[in-house]
Amino acid sequence: MSILRKILIALLAILVLLGLALFWITRGETSDTPFAELTGTDPLLVEHEGNMFPSVKLAKPIGWEEGEVPDAAEGLAVGRFAEGLDHPRILYALPNGDILAVLSRGPKSEQSGIGGWITKKVLEYVGSEGESANKIVLLRDADRDGVAEMQQTILENLDSPSGMEWHDGTLYVANHNALLSFPYELGADAVSGESTKLMDLAGGGGHWMRNIILNPEATRLYVAVGSVSNIGEQGMEVEEGRAMIWEYNLETGRQRAFAQGLRNPNGLDWSPWTGELWTTVNERDALGPDLVPDYLTNVPVGAQYGWPWVYWKDNFDRRVEAPRPAYLTEYARKPEYAMGPHVAALGLAFTKEGHLMGENFASGAFIAQHGSWNRKPPSGYDVVYVAFDDLGNPTGKPVPVLASFLREDGDTRGRPTWVEWASDGSLLVSDDTAGIIWRVFAPGAEPGAGIEAITGDALRPQRELRGDPRARFGEEDYAREQPAQ
Repeated sequence: MSILRKILIALLAILVLLGLALFWITRGETSDTPFAELTGTDPLLVEHEGNMFPSVKLAKPIGWEEGEVPDAAEGLAVGRFAEGLDHPRILYALPNGDILAVLSRGPKSEQSGIGGWITKKVLEYVGSEGESANKIVLLRDADRDGVAEMQQTILENLDSPSGMEWHDGTLYVANHNALLSFPYELGADAVSGESTKLMDLAGGGGHWMRNIILNPEATRLYVAVGSVSNIGEQGMEVEEGRAMIWEYNLETGRQRAFAQGLRNPNGLDWSPWTGELWTTVNERDALGPDLVPDYLTNVPVGAQYGWPWVYWKDNFDRRVEAPRPAYLTEYARKPEYAMGPHVAALGLAFTKEGHLMGENFASGAFIAQHGSWNRKPPSGYDVVYVAFDDLGNPTGKPVPVLASFLREDGDTRGRPTWVEWASDGSLLVSDDTAGIIWRVFAPGAEPGAGIEAITGDALRPQRELRGDPRARFGEEDYAREQPAQ
């Protein structure tokens, strides 16, 4: 047998094996559990030992037809605030009513081999692969008709940017690998000054978005940084500085770890009831279609949510090979609210004073869910509302606000990414693969009164340790169980 024939037979065998592997991976598992049972404050956690590969169910983005809009909840209307944008991700409302939109994709993948090739093909199929525009666009609705007649690039040549904040003449921007500041005056059509690097961030990796938020006093910035991996399978050394929220002190230039054990934190907002920081988090994969729920939770300073070793406080992921820290389940926190498995919860915005969403959406949080790539049936691909009670606790089940992004044939018209309040009280939603910013509001609604903050005396700090500190380390550290006196 000739060498050439042997090579051809070997190549054919490899192709057959790859085809069989691809068939096996995409066949996957299908959930028969009602999705609502996997959400809320007490979700069903289905036992699962894990898969070598996650199930794959990809939705091809095909865009929206002219005049076509998402289905909105009863009492709400939806229109196009802006369109023709190159992969809009995070939105940010400036105090003068202008809206900033980041046009961005992730940095070029450094993965090689078959795994890298598969990842690249998956990202291409779902519309996430390609050159990043790396710019920030200003959207201005000067005549207040609900459509931005101005689209002006104010900053470009960034490096996979995402999070934005502005205060007192300074625009803060998070690239995938650094937190920057730029001089910028409200109303200007461009950022003309040079950037200042405030801190380095762990760059690239599997989760590249870096959302940021200022505290109400504008003295500290909080930066969400996701992990490289699913469960630390590349070693925990590459996860240093990741799977956490950083705090950067603008007055001293110092930085510290604010919260850890968060696989991929994204949306950030301050609770209008308590003043706590809250976030959305994307959890791990390859534990079947019903695990692990992405979640919405508060983030006290020093919080640890257990990734990669545990999930939902005390459920061990036995696939993790890295040595587990001592007493992890004693001090790991349980998330407040399950959004459901694989929904890819991203943008987060609490109800704001002056909103035009009507009485049915007057006390809670709006979350953009980018949609699954690894669940049968698919999950996410919508914008949902989570109601909160008068003490600032999430309740009930997620309520759809915008739907019909995912078609019955498995293709997707678009993928909701971020939510932000416009100055007129409408809710803006970025749709990255469709290049559209949607505007949602309740016609005829009066501006909402907003949420009354809980006031009262703060809990007295503990001055000394009594007994075994592990006995209380994981308990709730913010009093939201009874009204303030």
